[in-house]
Amino acid sequence: MRRWSLALSLGLLLALLGIAPPANAAVELPGGKKNFVVSLGSLRDGSRENWTRLGTYAFDTNGTVTARTYLWNQKTPVARQKTGTTPDLSCATGANDSRTHVRRCETLTAGGFLGAPAETRTGTYTTRTDASGAQLVHITWQIGQAWSEQWAVTLTPDRTLARLDYRFNTLATHGYAYGSNAEFTTRRAMSSVLAFPGTLKQDIVSWGNDRVGTSTGQTFQHKQFRMCTTVTHCLTYVQPSSAAACQKAGGCPNYGGGTTADVTSIQYHLLKVSSYDRRDSLWHWCTCLAMERNEFCYTGNSHVKPMLQIIDDNGNFHGWVGAEASFYPSSAGEPRYRDMLATFRITTFR
Repeated sequence: MRRWSLALSLGLLLALLGIAPPANAAVELPGGKKNFVVSLGSLRDGSRENWTRLGTYAFDTNGTVTARTYLWNQKTPVARQKTGTTPDLSCATGANDSRTHVRRCETLTAGGFLGAPAETRTGTYTTRTDASGAQLVHITWQIGQAWSEQWAVTLTPDRTLARLDYRFNTLATHGYAYGSNAEFTTRRAMSSVLAFPGTLKQDIVSWGNDRVGTSTGQTFQHKQFRMCTTVTHCLTYVQPSSAAACQKAGGCPNYGGGTTADVTSIQYHLLKVSSYDRRDSLWHWCTCLAMERNEFCYTGNSHVKPMLQIIDDNGNFHGWVGAEASFYPSSAGEPRYRDMLATFRITTFR
């Protein structure tokens, strides 16, 4: 007890004198959580140098943080990557006249997402409470250029999951992040995703045709997906119609847009990428686009969206953070305005 009293008295004296605590003093973790999944994007109107990042932040009470991230940049576009997973006939069809059923095609994801993150960087962080009572976390990355970011921390009522709300970032314009004390190796199977009882909502900031767009609160229809009997790490769904996506200009001028065929369905594949970390991936495209090219599996500019699962302290699933990295398949010199990039979250905790 005497040693504790002396230490406490010394701490109070240092604080009164304005002297910093020892260098090895513990730093408070953001919301008391150490492991975060993070999506960042630099998305600007008129720019052709946009990028998205997806990865993890690991915080330590010694005041350091380590990021491991995937990067997709318009300056160095990469082609989509085959995952090696094709849904079986229990959840897809191989019928050539398929318009309203999920087509049995090999699922694609963003280039590089099947491997380890290409980037690792370290930094330091501090936490403090602002005038409103919110905890703020400030990160300074040690990468040879000025890069810092700040987030506000919010906890779920049961305090098992933390959300970081974007405040500012020297390089990124938008971001989402969620964290807990579950290890990054903790994830939920596709069967658990399908059985999740909550209503998942999507908030997304996207870039395409030189413009940034924002959508909030769109319901993600995870309960409409079907789990494949054999390929159980894959879920599929065909959205019957989408006038917003498949009838707009640049969509399907021949088969969509109220013409005789009027096919406006969307093909969805939701895939577990890894059994030992949080990686999943979403792939989707308008059925009519393949029809216009006389293809069964669309080889054009489909949407590839790598994602990382949001997991709480108890190992429960709460959705995803994700990034779109859909680069237009083109020859050299093709303008990049047809690329599609985004940063987003799909979760109940918004």
